[in-house]
Amino acid sequence: MHSFSELVIGGVFVAPFVGHVVAALAILLVLRPILHLCGFEKLFSHPAVAELSLYVMILSVLTVAF
Repeated sequence: MHSFSELVIGGVFVAPFVGHVVAALAILLVLRPILHLCGFEKLFSHPAVAELSLYVMILSVLTVAF
């Protein structure tokens, strides 16, 4: 017996990590306009890498928390 529960989509078992990936993407898409207003891209020499790092941090928090 395992401690995690699978998601069932159309009769196919999907790992919970896929749900975390989608949730992290949704959170990042909500945060992007707010970060743009705060001048997030002006703080970094490579804003795309900083945004990717933020996505990885959100994903890791979701993975650890749930």
